[in-house]
Amino acid sequence: MIALERRPQPSQAWSAAAPLLAVLLTMIFGGILFAALGKDPLVAIRTIFWDPLFGEFASFSRPQLLVKAGPLILIAVGLAMGFRAGIWNIGAEGQYILGAICGAAAGLAFYPMEARWLIFPIMVIAGGLGGLLWAMIPGLLKVRFGTNEILVSLMLVYVAEQLLAAMALGTLKNPEGMGFPGSRNLKQWVSSANPELIAGTGMHWGVVAAFIAVIGGYVLLSRHLLGFRIRLAGQSPRAAAFSGVNPNRLILVCLGISGCLAGLAGMFEVSGPAGQITIDFNSGYGFTAIIVAFLGRLHPVGILFAGLLMALTYVGGEVAQLTLQLPGAAIQLFQGMLLFFLLAVDVLTNFRFRFGRREVKA
Repeated sequence: MIALERRPQPSQAWSAAAPLLAVLLTMIFGGILFAALGKDPLVAIRTIFWDPLFGEFASFSRPQLLVKAGPLILIAVGLAMGFRAGIWNIGAEGQYILGAICGAAAGLAFYPMEARWLIFPIMVIAGGLGGLLWAMIPGLLKVRFGTNEILVSLMLVYVAEQLLAAMALGTLKNPEGMGFPGSRNLKQWVSSANPELIAGTGMHWGVVAAFIAVIGGYVLLSRHLLGFRIRLAGQSPRAAAFSGVNPNRLILVCLGISGCLAGLAGMFEVSGPAGQITIDFNSGYGFTAIIVAFLGRLHPVGILFAGLLMALTYVGGEVAQLTLQLPGAAIQLFQGMLLFFLLAVDVLTNFRFRFGRREVKA
C-alpha cells in the first residue's frame, strides 16, 4: 500500500528542490509533446532554452529577455504579497490592462505638448492608480460583503478587455489613423516615450521598476512590520487575529500593492515595447505572472530568477515557432506545464510517501 502521510514540519529540502524538479519534468514531458508533434525533442528544448542566449538569433533575442521579464517580475512581486497572506488576486491581467489604459490616456491628454519631465511621471502615477483602483473592486467587495476575491478579480479581467476594445475603437483611437483601431504611437511622441536606456540591452524604465520592486519586496517581507503581518496571516490566521492584525485592512493593502504594480507594468509596456493601445494589447502577462510567483516560491529574489526563466520560454518559444514551425498553443502548453508540475511536486513539501501492507480484517 502506498499512502501520503503529512510531515510534522514542511520539508525545507523539498521546498528548495521543487522548482528545479518542476523545470526538469517540464523539459521531459515537453519533449514528449514536441515529439508527438513530429519535432526532435532535444532540438526543440535546445531552441527554447539555449538558442535565445547563444544561438544564431541571440543578438536579436537576448535584449528581449529583459523586455519580457520586466512586467512578469513586476506583477509577480505584487501577487506574492497577497498570496503569502492568503489573499488570491487572480485578476492581475485586468489591472495590467487598466494601468495601460490610464497611463496612455494621461499621456495622450497632453498631446502634442513637449515636456518629458512632466508628462511621463504623470503617466506613471496614472498607470499605478488605474491598477490600484481596479484591484480595490474585489477588495472592497470582499471586505464589505464577503465575496470571493478569486472570482471577482478574474471576472473583472473580461470587463477590462471590453474596456480595452472600447478605448482602441473609440475614446483613444488615433484621429489620424485612417480608421484603423488603436491609439497614437507613444514611442513616436518623444514626450511620453519609454525608451531603451542602454542600447541593445532591452533595459527600459519598466525593467528598472521591476528590480526596484524586487528590492522593495524583499525589504518589506524581511524587515518591515507589514511584511511580518503578511507572513503571519498566511501561516496562521488565528495567530494573526490574536496579535492584532486587522484582516480587512490587510486585504486592501495586499490587493492595492498587487494592483498598483500590475498597473505600472501595463503603463511601462504601453509607453515602451508595445507603444500604443490596441485591441490585442493584453498579452497574458497577468496570468503568466502567477506561474512566476509560485515558481519563485513567493520570494522576491526567487521571483527575479523565475521571471527571467519564464521570459526565456517566451523568447525561445518565438524562436521555436520561427525556426521549427511549432504552434503557439504548444508553447503555451509548455509554459503551463511548469505550474502544473510545480504544484504536483510541491505536495511532497508537506507530505511524504508511506509504504506498507494493507491490513486485512478477518
